[in-house]
Amino acid sequence: MTTTSARIATSGAPLIRAKAAMILLHGRGATAEGMLDLAEVFAQPDMAYLAPQAPGRTWYPHSFLAPIEQNEPHLSRSLAQVDALVGELGHNDFAPEKVVLLGFSQGGCLALEYAARNAQRYGAVIGLSAGLIGPEGTPRDYRGSLAGTRVVLGCSDIDAHIPLARVKESTRVLSALGGDVVERIYPGMGHTINDDEIAQVRAALVRVLNPSSSMSLQDSH
Repeated sequence: MTTTSARIATSGAPLIRAKAAMILLHGRGATAEGMLDLAEVFAQPDMAYLAPQAPGRTWYPHSFLAPIEQNEPHLSRSLAQVDALVGELGHNDFAPEKVVLLGFSQGGCLALEYAARNAQRYGAVIGLSAGLIGPEGTPRDYRGSLAGTRVVLGCSDIDAHIPLARVKESTRVLSALGGDVVERIYPGMGHTINDDEIAQVRAALVRVLNPSSSMSLQDSH
């Protein structure tokens, strides 16, 4: 991986034999290696996992609810790093529908914002304790279509960092962009990831890795 200057931690299947790839974006103050620990829980041996490390362990300096210009140029640089990694995977024969974007907290916000600004059919887009970036009233006139991409949003109803209203807004916006959104709100949960979210991610990965079996399962209901 040479297109992006970010350090990339990797695990899972090597790209040469993987059926799909996941980009994992860590939260503020966290590490790429920590996201690979999470990837182990997904237990998908045919998936390649790639986790870029943010400079100084943060993708942008202020809250995701701050005016966007306050988080520049860091936000644009971080979005460009994700874009470079998606492009690098494309050069390795992973079409966007074989690429999963997953992030937690600040990384989840980055993943959702990237997908909205670059809407196309992805394997899946997963934002755990996350929402679209910008203050209340930010225009959401994104272009393109997610074209049925499975989008998983999971968050507590009392998360101190992610207002419930922003999760709901993100669901509306990503649905309007053509995303197949699964929103899971957990009463009283902290700023963390729970077993149900892990199950939702696993199910999304199975759909990417085995699209024909997923279609058969849908047809049987």
